[in-house]
Amino acid sequence: MTEKHGKKELVIPGEIIATGDEFLPGDWTLKQGNDIISSRYGVVEKQDRLIKIIPISGVYIPRSGNTVIGEIKDLTNAGWVIDIGGPYQAFLPLRECPGFVEESEMENIYGIGDLILTQVLNVKRTSVDLTMKMRERGFGKIREGSVIRVNPHRVPRVIGKEGSMVSLIKNASNCMITVGQNGLIWIQGNNIDEQIYAEKAIQFIVENITTEGLTEKAEKWLADNKPKITKEKKE
Repeated sequence: MTEKHGKKELVIPGEIIATGDEFLPGDWTLKQGNDIISSRYGVVEKQDRLIKIIPISGVYIPRSGNTVIGEIKDLTNAGWVIDIGGPYQAFLPLRECPGFVEESEMENIYGIGDLILTQVLNVKRTSVDLTMKMRERGFGKIREGSVIRVNPHRVPRVIGKEGSMVSLIKNASNCMITVGQNGLIWIQGNNIDEQIYAEKAIQFIVENITTEGLTEKAEKWLADNKPKITKEKKE
C-alpha cells in the first residue's frame, strides 16, 4: 500500500503506481496490461510522462557508462581486480589503461588498497569490465580529499535533476565533488572544514530523500551550517 511521506510516495514491489496511457514506465517499473507496476521498494518520481522508482535500499547494479569509484583488491598478469560494491567484482584490463603498461609496473600504478575513479565499460552475466581511457573525466588513482559511501540507490537524489543538487553543495562548500554511481563519493576541499561541511550536506540529502521540497530544505541547511572559514572566504 502506498505510504505518504510529505507528498512523496513510497511504494512496494508489485504495487500499481499508475493506470492508463498518461505515463510511460521507467526505471524499476514494468507495464502489466493498463497498469504500471513498481518492481522495487522506493520513491515514485515523475518526469513529464516518464514514471520511475528511486530505490531506497539494495546493492549497486552496474550499467555500462557508469562512473564508479572502486578499491583495488588483487592484481593478475592481465589487469586489476576491483571491488565496486556490486554483486561481483570488476576487472580493469591492462589494455583499458591509457598508454602502454608493463606487467612489472602494475603495482606502482595501482596497488592493492588504492581507490580509483573509473568507468564501467561493459556488463556481462557474472562480470564487469572497466576502462580508464576517458582521460577528460579525470579517471585514475584518488590521491587526496576524502571518499564517503552512501546507498547507491540514493545517488540520483544526491546528484539532483541535471546535477542541480550536487552543484548546490559544490558552490556552497567550495569543494570538488565526484559522485560514483556505485555510492562512493569523492570530495576535495581547500581545507578539512569545507570537506566535512560537504560530507554532512550529502548525508542530509541521503537522510531526507523522501522529503518534499528537498532542494529548498537543502539550501536552508547549507546556509545554517556553513562553517566560519567558508563564510570568511566568501566575504
